[in-house]
Amino acid sequence: MLNAVQIIIGGLLQGSAFAIVALGFSLVFRVTGVVNLSQGAFCILGAMAMYFLQVDFGLPLIVAAAGSAVIGLAFGFVCGAAIFVPALSRLPMSAMLMVTAGLLTFMEGLILVIWGNQSYALPPFSREAPVLIGALRVPSQGFWIAGISAAIVLGLWWLIYRTGFGVALRACAQNPLAARLMGIDLNRITLVSFALAAAIAAIGGVAIAPLTTLQFDSGRFLTVYGFIAATIGGLGGMAGSITGGLALGVAEQVAAGYLSSLFANALALLILLAMLLWRPRGLFASRREARADVPTQRRVQRAVVRIEGGGAWGFIVALVILLAALPFLVPTGLMASLTIAMILYIAVLGLDVLMGYAGQISLGQAGFMAIGGYAAAILATSYGWPPLAGVLAGMALSLIAALILALVTMSLRGDYLALATLAFGLLIDSLTVGLVDITGGPSGLVGIPAFSIGPWAFATPRSMYYLALTLAAILAAALYGGMRSGFGRALQAIRADPTAAAALGINVSRLKVAAFAIAAMLASLAGSLYAFNFHFLSPDMVDTPHSFETVAMLVLGGEGTLVGGLFGTFLLTLLPTVFQPFALYKTMVEGGLLIAIFMYLPEGMLGRIAVLLSPRHARREVGSHDDARA
Repeated sequence: MLNAVQIIIGGLLQGSAFAIVALGFSLVFRVTGVVNLSQGAFCILGAMAMYFLQVDFGLPLIVAAAGSAVIGLAFGFVCGAAIFVPALSRLPMSAMLMVTAGLLTFMEGLILVIWGNQSYALPPFSREAPVLIGALRVPSQGFWIAGISAAIVLGLWWLIYRTGFGVALRACAQNPLAARLMGIDLNRITLVSFALAAAIAAIGGVAIAPLTTLQFDSGRFLTVYGFIAATIGGLGGMAGSITGGLALGVAEQVAAGYLSSLFANALALLILLAMLLWRPRGLFASRREARADVPTQRRVQRAVVRIEGGGAWGFIVALVILLAALPFLVPTGLMASLTIAMILYIAVLGLDVLMGYAGQISLGQAGFMAIGGYAAAILATSYGWPPLAGVLAGMALSLIAALILALVTMSLRGDYLALATLAFGLLIDSLTVGLVDITGGPSGLVGIPAFSIGPWAFATPRSMYYLALTLAAILAAALYGGMRSGFGRALQAIRADPTAAAALGINVSRLKVAAFAIAAMLASLAGSLYAFNFHFLSPDMVDTPHSFETVAMLVLGGEGTLVGGLFGTFLLTLLPTVFQPFALYKTMVEGGLLIAIFMYLPEGMLGRIAVLLSPRHARREVGSHDDARA
């Protein structure tokens, strides 16, 4: 009994951290309807700033904590004014999700540049020894977390329900158009809400930092679990965020205490999926989240530019010749990077079918790369399977996983679907790290043989490059034909308007599942080639950040074109190699590019090249990602 109570206390402490992040989610969602994926990064920024001010700079506790909150608030204002508010007026909700994902990546890169990739932990605010309550041991920091959480909740309640700003905020949340007609500056309310959410996250990071170790990329974990907490309670409501965070923390700790941490992560995923399917608005959804007579669906059109006619064939032929000659034109030191880029392009190609043609965003592409890579590597090293058989087995396993995930999440749309795939990717991350006996854990798998087909072995970077190039060319040609068939036209109709497509008799759900399956199998193929190319595979080679990276590559090159992703893949892969002294800035640059491309170059590099070089062969299609909110 005592052990159970101790576990519950630990769960409440962990849940308080989730609740604080969830409060920031709810505040921004309340006003804008946007799920802000950068929320967890502001927690890490606050914690790192606290470490710098208190430990490195020697400021007193209260001064350092206040300074961290101010830093979070100021950075939130800057990001809100420069990125969030301008993007909100010109982008669909699904694109806003990716803008905040880019901001998350950018902030991770910024924290990496400033503080490095080592782990940080703050000393407890009061004393090292836990407080004894009878036979129970409660970390002294737990009382600080409880007090800070209560102060945040009371402060938000007072701000929302007892001030003029709160009246304006509630008016904007209920009916933005009416609020604007009444003279309320919607952009100012949005900016203040975003900055305030950033400050709340920074304060939360300060409070939880003494209980755990934090790294530059820990914000992803807090973002996902904060979103799960907000989903449980209901996005937009304070009481729901607190209840959802505490419940999730207790459930996690109970599962970890009585089963294992692997089951705890699986439980969090199952809770998220169950809530999204059963009560997408949460258990305690705010009564005034939206009026019935106010539309909750916004469609902001995004253009896809493709090269058509003779110009397209000339461009393709020239591109294939260039790619075939490329190994002889670049220095030998770049050969390995060229191979990696070509392998990653296969994964991006699959993502283009799902995102560029079907209009569905997936943040779990790296998870399928991990499934394919580990399946092929384990079968080849431990069971002596031929590499080709291992690749096919990995693709089959990824197909099964994709079908299960797609069928379970079939009713989800927009942000909720994307975040479900993100949770799936994080689950795969935890499995690759935790299943040490199978995957090798953090150390990874070694001794993976070179890929071979019968007597032909592809043991050098150049041979692997030509193998990947051949596969990519065959796949791109097959998909090009498929996208010009009835199947492809139906996918494009779904991207443009799912409701209209369904009215025309198109089986929207079945085609979305098919596109998801194609993306998963191509990601699996890329993951397998990745393992055989390096003769080694570790979790950090196929973890969730690579999902964001593949999205950045696709958007940068140009989605909906099949070829555009090649430009983004080569650029983001080769830049760190060519500019090796600046490799530290890779993550920050990727995040910045993702934001900039979505905001200022929606057609991507290929689309811009097509318009500039051959405007008469460039065909612009207008479509949008599915923005309906559940």
